[in-house]
Amino acid sequence: MSELSHFDQKGQAHMVDIQDKAVTHRIAVAEGYVRMDAATLARVEQGSHKKGDVLGVARLAAIMGAKRTSDLIPLCHPLPLTHVSVEFTIEHIPAPRVRCVVRAETDGKTGVEMEALTAVQIATLTIYDMCKAIDKGMIIDGVRLLEKHGGKSGTYLA
Repeated sequence: MSELSHFDQKGQAHMVDIQDKAVTHRIAVAEGYVRMDAATLARVEQGSHKKGDVLGVARLAAIMGAKRTSDLIPLCHPLPLTHVSVEFTIEHIPAPRVRCVVRAETDGKTGVEMEALTAVQIATLTIYDMCKAIDKGMIIDGVRLLEKHGGKSGTYLA
């Protein structure tokens, strides 16, 4: 279990000790998709959904989710985020869907991957919540880390 940093030698979960780690600028970028019916996507794209600006609400939810990650994931350290950006792209091919990309940044002793991934999940869940009355068959998928920079492990590119 020693290669899994959230477990001690006895296999018990613990919060990783980051006291001796260097403060570096850390960046993480994650993505995810919400697949939906073409008619649902048209409403989201045109802003004609009766609940209002679906993507605007989802953007705010993503930022709030990034800020609350340590409240949701038990062993995450609370981080002072220096920046969170959320971008949505409407895609018709290969399927009608909304792509969400979140970039999270901090100057700290641990990475922001979980904040970026949590923000994507919260954004996609918010889109689902706002559109479920007209499309219960939506699918959230493809949530993954695209890249990370900073820290001892350096750069990761998917």
